[in-house]
Amino acid sequence: MSQLSGANAMADETAELSERVALSNKHALEVLIGSQQIVLEEILFASNEALDRARTETHLLAEFVSKLASVHSVRGIQAMVQECGQHQIDFIRRDCDRLFKHGQRLIDASLNLAGQRWRS
Repeated sequence: MSQLSGANAMADETAELSERVALSNKHALEVLIGSQQIVLEEILFASNEALDRARTETHLLAEFVSKLASVHSVRGIQAMVQECGQHQIDFIRRDCDRLFKHGQRLIDASLNLAGQRWRS
């Protein structure tokens, strides 16, 4: 009879260990898939940002050349440089704000991915 209870205890222990291993594998797979998703989103974001930045810089350059062609005096050049400089500063500010918000979103996604492991 003692052999039977020992076998039952060993079977329960094996089942518990198997369950913990399966849960551990599930968590590892979730982290792997979540990490892959974050990396793919980052690649997409970087390509969109590069395209958007090139488009905006091209627009600013075209605006600068157009204004430069229409200037006929030194005062006009000063006003044009000041106005174009302000446009460039506004662009840089918006770009930095957008990158900051993206960084915050990336941190939140990473923390969410890490937090899922501890909640389960």
